[in-house]
Amino acid sequence: MNLINLRYDLLNYLVANDFQPGDRLPTISELQAVEHLGVSTSKVREQLEVARALGLVEVRSKIGMHLKDYSFAPAITLSLMYALSRDPGLFELFSQLRIHIETAFWNEACELLQDEDTAVMRACVDEAREKLTHEWVRIPHREHRTFHLTVFKRLENPFVLGLLEAYWDAYDAVQLNTFTDYDYLRSVWDYHEQILDHICAGDFDAAREAFIEHTRLISFQPRMRDIKADHDHRHMQQKHEEKAGD
Repeated sequence: MNLINLRYDLLNYLVANDFQPGDRLPTISELQAVEHLGVSTSKVREQLEVARALGLVEVRSKIGMHLKDYSFAPAITLSLMYALSRDPGLFELFSQLRIHIETAFWNEACELLQDEDTAVMRACVDEAREKLTHEWVRIPHREHRTFHLTVFKRLENPFVLGLLEAYWDAYDAVQLNTFTDYDYLRSVWDYHEQILDHICAGDFDAAREAFIEHTRLISFQPRMRDIKADHDHRHMQQKHEEKAGD
């Protein structure tokens, strides 16, 4: 029996009735009934929006509502995007968290990788090189995200995976995937190739060290420098305002 009050009738109802991912849920009108939630249409809709925002429920026209597989990413991403919309400079703090998480789980994740995973990572490196040496240089952002998430894809920890997915969504949101320079990209992918070579050789410690070294490059990324400068300026303004108010 679930002893945790989730504070929302709909969420408590989903747990109490042991709905499983893929199960079709009652319609909004059915959920109003006493044998289900026994609340108004407006309250059902309100709570349904919460479930959708958390990534728990999928609603499609003509198909109905279904319970989705649990993912931590939607909840953390929503909160993170709110924070970044107020101050993009907070991305640096979340980036620090991401580095600590990846470093802590690095060896465990690498031990779980299979040949098909390293093949995906090798393809990312090759595709990135092709984009960077093409007549029309393109930023290999999709490859960047895929490369890193693939390292951790076999961890059976939805919270680690959710935090890492949220990081890459935030990376897009603050436009680090569009503002950069060529030398920075070349350095990033040189490190990625080193990381992958170490993983393929079974030297996970060396791969982790290369990963840590390569994360330091982001401080030289042009867009990241702008974000940090703006954050520092906001912080200084806030300090001056607080001092003036004393």
